[in-house]
Amino acid sequence: MPWLQITLLVAPAKADHLSDMLSAVGAEAVTFQDAAADPVFEPAPGTTPLWAQTRVIGLFPADIDTNQLLTQLAAKLAPRPLPAYQINPLEDKDWDRVWMEHFQPLHLGGNLWICPSWRAPVDPDAINILLDPGLAFGTGSHPTTALCLEWLALHPCAGETVIDYGCGSGILAIAAAKLGAKHISAIDYDPQALQATRNNADKNGISQHIVTGLPGELPEQPADLLLANILANPLIELAPLFARLVKPGKRLVLSGILTEQAEQVARCYQTWFHLLPRAERDGWVRMEGVRMS
Repeated sequence: MPWLQITLLVAPAKADHLSDMLSAVGAEAVTFQDAAADPVFEPAPGTTPLWAQTRVIGLFPADIDTNQLLTQLAAKLAPRPLPAYQINPLEDKDWDRVWMEHFQPLHLGGNLWICPSWRAPVDPDAINILLDPGLAFGTGSHPTTALCLEWLALHPCAGETVIDYGCGSGILAIAAAKLGAKHISAIDYDPQALQATRNNADKNGISQHIVTGLPGELPEQPADLLLANILANPLIELAPLFARLVKPGKRLVLSGILTEQAEQVARCYQTWFHLLPRAERDGWVRMEGVRMS
């Protein structure tokens, strides 16, 4: 069925109310978009940050009476005026197929690939991580995740204990397990991320190597490798904890750091870690350190 999109430009404080009103007048779906390409970094856990100007987009059947729709919406918003809007037809597509075709097998270096479950692996003999996009962040395409996966592909962790702090989809934990790690603690504050990690571990046949937990359920013993693909502010706050979680002489890999934040993060870790040369991609930095005695 073809569709119509109505797009309205509002201030963030009005976005939720406008979304509710669009639903009330029959919107099949409502989404938010940035109106000015302003990035939002490091939202607080559990929040949905919006931009200085937000596009609120309602999706309606194409045969809807637009004049009646606008009249109803204006009545719902009264006495405030109807915001500036645009109405555009939306091409009818098999959206499931479009979505699936967007995700292709991804080579991360060495013998490591990320492969959606609905596609045959490019190299069946490679180390193939089966991972479908889901609720939790982390399909391997973002520079911060790719930098960590590339590091893992080139630094074997066979027989090691690993902590994946901020595990998201579990992609780093699963990669470590497939590369030979004997035990991985996948930690996240979000129960949905922990569930996604368990589901993905089952799909990849390595659930026996991965234990999920909240930050209060960290292992008592330090690990051979700690991976943390989160963001700069929590990395800074967690530096003393991470120092306790890594064995002397063993490794730490951090990502999710903007280039301009790298020096500040480095200063917080150099007390405990010998920091090695950084890797950078598209404005994001990966740091590597070896725990000093």
